[in-house]
Amino acid sequence: MRRTGFTLTELIVVISITTLLAALLLPVLRGSRQQAKSVLCSSNIKQLLAGLTMYETENRTLPHAFHYGRGVSPPCGFAGNIVFDPSGWWWFNYTTDYCRKDKNHILWCPGRKIKKIEFKDYALHGNYGVNQSLCKLPKPNISLDDDDFNGTPLRTSDIRQPSSTLLIVDCGYSLISWCQATDSPPSTLGSIRIADTTYIPGLKINSQIPLLPGKQDDAINGRHPGKTVNVGFASGHAARLDADDLLVEKTGGGYKNRSPLWVPK
Repeated sequence: MRRTGFTLTELIVVISITTLLAALLLPVLRGSRQQAKSVLCSSNIKQLLAGLTMYETENRTLPHAFHYGRGVSPPCGFAGNIVFDPSGWWWFNYTTDYCRKDKNHILWCPGRKIKKIEFKDYALHGNYGVNQSLCKLPKPNISLDDDDFNGTPLRTSDIRQPSSTLLIVDCGYSLISWCQATDSPPSTLGSIRIADTTYIPGLKINSQIPLLPGKQDDAINGRHPGKTVNVGFASGHAARLDADDLLVEKTGGGYKNRSPLWVPK
């Protein structure tokens, strides 16, 4: 009689081979997805850089990182969660069509790992931040060196090394400064605001800094392969770097401004 179908032994062999192939292929597919998200993130940063460059061309300075008192609401209203975030104009309100708020917009990093509903549905959290040393705030907000963080935003021509000075980066909040990238933060940063809980994803010091609930995975494990981050420089180019390349280290009399540069000096 002619046999049809599989024997039990043949079926076990087929299942075993299928399981083995799945175990081998799944990490490759996962890595490919992460790589694709990182490439898309880099593209987003390049488009945001182009928007910042256009704004500077028209206004002769970069936009403020954040502005409280413009007297009118930004296009399409407030970008954050009114419970946690200050209300006003953010840098991207000047440079992008924020009215399109879908998750494929260039403001949303495709690799972000924000868990809590209070933060994951808002563009301010876990996407991209501008360097406060360049874009600045319009009035004093922290008591370090006001000239470093507050006042008139810079022009690219004000920056000595624009090709080495970061302007925009994968970030835990929509603005950031070197203060959140050092393992010895200045003691005057004692009054914690939500902006002080920002971070560079994957930076090795992040397990020791204040983090908002639901952001631990994004901050500590990073969002791109190998704990890398996408960085946009003041010159207009973008690069992918190790997160720890952005670490600022305390020295005897101050802080070491490594390359890439946080402070435009």
